[in-house]
Amino acid sequence: MIEILISSKTRIKLLLKFFLNSSNNGYLRGLESEFGESTNAIRLELNKFENAGLLVSKKEGNKKYFRANITHPLFSDINNILLKFTGLDSVVEKVIAKLGDVKLVYLVGDLANGLSSDVIDLVFVGNMDKKYLFSLIQKTQKSLGKKIKYLTFKSSEMDENKLSQMHDNYLLLWSK
Repeated sequence: MIEILISSKTRIKLLLKFFLNSSNNGYLRGLESEFGESTNAIRLELNKFENAGLLVSKKEGNKKYFRANITHPLFSDINNILLKFTGLDSVVEKVIAKLGDVKLVYLVGDLANGLSSDVIDLVFVGNMDKKYLFSLIQKTQKSLGKKIKYLTFKSSEMDENKLSQMHDNYLLLWSK
């Protein structure tokens, strides 16, 4: 659906990269290899976003790193649109709210890295009924048309250090 509103595939990739997980950053050549797009197309879009104030940049050595400007008035609106586009808002509404004693839910995988994906990778932390979780996930997958992969951990088994060892990038999606 977002492809109808935004015709540039490069622009969509950059929005996902920087606005789905605001801790993501990137530089031109790194984005080129990550996206498989030409540097010129990426540079044009980065400049547009930076000129509009949606991205901020910082020079480190000979590289110019970009990240989302979380103080921009449209940041939360863009983030909410991307959550709806990826289906993450439905996961929160349909799954997490009904599970009971869930402490934390992290988004990992391609979406946490700002890459478009038909798979939603989640890590649930807390005490939950795994059979009920499985049935909720099945129903949500059907309504979203996306695959949801997940891992569950008890609160005593998982912390951010362990999570960072398992995944390069993660995004706290929900916290109790």
